[in-house]
Amino acid sequence: MNEPIDQTLAGLVVLVTADRRSAELSAALTRRGASVRHAASLGMVPHIDDAALLAGTRSLLADPPDTVVVTTGIGFRGWIEAADAAGLAEPLVGMLSQARIVARGPKARGAIQAAGLTADWVAESETSAEMAEFLLDEGVAGHDIAVQHHGAGSDGLDEAFRLAGARVRSLVVYRWGPPADPAAVAASVRAVAAGEIDTVAFTSAPGAAAWLEAADAAGVTERIVRLCRDGHVVTAAVGPITAGPLLDRGIEPLVPERGRLGSLVRLIIGHYGGLQALDTIAGPLQVHRGAAVLDGRVLALTPSGLEILRLLAAARGSVVLRDLVLDALPGDSRDPHAAEVAIARLREATGSRALIRTVVKRGYRLELADGA
Repeated sequence: MNEPIDQTLAGLVVLVTADRRSAELSAALTRRGASVRHAASLGMVPHIDDAALLAGTRSLLADPPDTVVVTTGIGFRGWIEAADAAGLAEPLVGMLSQARIVARGPKARGAIQAAGLTADWVAESETSAEMAEFLLDEGVAGHDIAVQHHGAGSDGLDEAFRLAGARVRSLVVYRWGPPADPAAVAASVRAVAAGEIDTVAFTSAPGAAAWLEAADAAGVTERIVRLCRDGHVVTAAVGPITAGPLLDRGIEPLVPERGRLGSLVRLIIGHYGGLQALDTIAGPLQVHRGAAVLDGRVLALTPSGLEILRLLAAARGSVVLRDLVLDALPGDSRDPHAAEVAIARLREATGSRALIRTVVKRGYRLELADGA
């Protein structure tokens, strides 16, 4: 029997700001229990029918370069697709097989391999800076370099290679454009500022910058920065380049060691699993915005039951006074019996009668595991 997927993110609301691969990221977070909202801060505009791309491709075929720099996997695949639509795929692949190919990271290398080619060198940091350093250290004077750019532009590659004496030809396969739903992006920044979102996930630097610009336009940037600094909102960026626009605004995001969506998801899970787990006699307890997870199981709780459990968890084994429990219940009853009924229902929902202990004439407390 397969082990159930833990629900560490149950009750958490995660905002995904990506356009490309947003469904994959959202599905991975949802499987862990998160409630996912989506507001792509930028759109991706392909150049499949762009005459400039095809003209640049024909120029390379007529006068092949020494080195081809591939900055993105999706851009490289789009280039091959555009060439195929124009009947140029076979000669393009043939030309590339004779050139030295430098790739920006494993995703670019994977796209190169999918075309039946091999990357001669890969920047494992997935940064343009590492590619530039590698080629400039070797020396590029007199070399002919073709650069396939990503949507944000050249990252200074063209300029650096030209200054070092190389001939540089650029190909832009896609570019970032305005968001498909600007209203959704505006609503997303207001939701974060209002405290409705626990985590905001970013997968590109241009996307992060555009989302922050939307916050500027809505007048909520200062509020968002303060929430992030206080730990009420967590931001997560897929890599150090994506983190750049956030750091520039004083927001320090979670950043995985490896720039992968899977690594980003695991980092978010690890953050919440380690930050809010409380070791009880019934197993680890996590209480989030909209749900509680006990020993990997999402508890079926009423809103008042969730609020009472939140009070107990926050007390970390100390006594929660009966009056505070009554305050968490709907209405204005001060009848101690109402608190007892609510606690009894909460015990039933947790499946452990011993988890919540009644402290006579005072209130209630969670029973923590030995040493917790």
